[in-house]
Amino acid sequence: MRTISLLEFRKNSKKIIEWARRGERMMMTYRRKPLFRIEPVMDSIPDEEDPFYHLGHLAQDKGTRLDNKQMDKIIYNL
Repeated sequence: MRTISLLEFRKNSKKIIEWARRGERMMMTYRRKPLFRIEPVMDSIPDEEDPFYHLGHLAQDKGTRLDNKQMDKIIYNL
C-alpha cells in the first residue's frame, strides 16, 4: 500500500485520484502518522491482498491481546 502525506495530496491530488480510479489503495499520513485510507469503491469481490482478510494470522492461542495500534502496525506495516 502506497503512503501519501497530506502535503503530497494537496500538490498532486489529480494524480492520486487517478491512482485510486485504477484500483490502488493508499494510506494518507499527517506528520508521518497514519490518518486515513484512500481506496476505490468497487462492486466486485475484494482484493485478496486486502489486510482485513488476513487478520487470522494475528490470532494467538496464548499471550496478550493486541490493541488497535499494534494491529495497525502489523497490518499496514507502519
